[in-house]
Amino acid sequence: MKTIDDFNFSNQRVLIRVDFNVPLDKNLQVTDDTRIKATIPTIQKILQDGGSVILMSHLGRPKKGPAEEFSLRHTISAIQRHLGKEVLFADDCIGESAYTLSKSLSKGKVLLLENLRFYAEEEAGDEQFAQKLAMHGDFYVNDAFGTAHRAHASTAIIAKFFPGKKAFGYVMANEIRNVSRVLQATEKPVTAIIGGAKVSTKLGIIQNLLQRANNIIIGGGMAYTFVKALGGNVGKSLVEDDLLEKAKEILDEAKRLGVAIILPIDSVNSSEFSENGEVCITAIDSIPDQMMGLDVGPETIRKYHEVLSNSKVILWNGPVGVFEMKRFEKGTLELGKMIAEATKSGAFTLVGGGDSVAAVKKFSLEDQVSYVSTGGGAMLEYLEGITLPGIAAILND
Repeated sequence: MKTIDDFNFSNQRVLIRVDFNVPLDKNLQVTDDTRIKATIPTIQKILQDGGSVILMSHLGRPKKGPAEEFSLRHTISAIQRHLGKEVLFADDCIGESAYTLSKSLSKGKVLLLENLRFYAEEEAGDEQFAQKLAMHGDFYVNDAFGTAHRAHASTAIIAKFFPGKKAFGYVMANEIRNVSRVLQATEKPVTAIIGGAKVSTKLGIIQNLLQRANNIIIGGGMAYTFVKALGGNVGKSLVEDDLLEKAKEILDEAKRLGVAIILPIDSVNSSEFSENGEVCITAIDSIPDQMMGLDVGPETIRKYHEVLSNSKVILWNGPVGVFEMKRFEKGTLELGKMIAEATKSGAFTLVGGGDSVAAVKKFSLEDQVSYVSTGGGAMLEYLEGITLPGIAAILND
């Protein structure tokens, strides 16, 4: 795996695909600069070598070309704050005005190009558009793991115009190393916690992990599909009835492979999807008809502790309850604390997926686990064993 540490960038103009798709408030101010902050070490390495940096990214989902609300101009103050230096801005990502700025960029300087998705050719993976983008740099670096699963012009197609002059930035390299550490773990036991609302979004991950994990904890809304498949009464809980047979197949396959599938033992139920309903705790397979399960109960939490305290590698993807509501956050909070404790005891722990990342941030646990992936959809596909175009484009030189 070629990373920027394998090269010296003295007098090189380095075109970096970053992921600055960050949330903005109504005043168009950045509200979460995690992704910007993560890319700073990559930029600094190139500048310290004596190179110059051209940054390109998308922001949001503009539908009809340029729109002020999606301009990357709004990210400049956040970039400058973390980088500690001026960032120049091109009001287009291709065209003469942008080329004039990138061609004259002296060493130690940083230029940010305007939103790539102002052109439909970006998401279409258009080769001519990719070639136009390639004119900005002497060397290409992909540091946008969050878009690595897309064969877009700036993430996959562009790499062919930089033979021998392309590499992963630190964000990409760290994501690949850490997710691979779970998928190729030699330390046992490996425990995967797969939560969230629907089985349908996690089928590929579960099937891939059956070949790699010793324990798979299934929680969140998706657990009720498995419980119903086993003949349990789950009341009004979220269930995908069309996947009941698939759930049984997964359970049978796990048994054949000797993988322990850990379903909830008990459930915290409510009469409505809010904090105002009547609440009761029952066995997971005995939920009253008028109630819905919104969190795991105390017996399940004890079971989690038993499994996680003996695990050497832990993957957490998806909450085990509706943690956004105070009344139903306990299961996810306690799970997060257990993962932090396991980390302290020497386990390798990886948290990934939007809701899991939101949970560790809410409970201030992000610094108490081994690695927090910001890859989102890209990480999910990587966990499924899918070859990501943005990764393959760098590896296939």
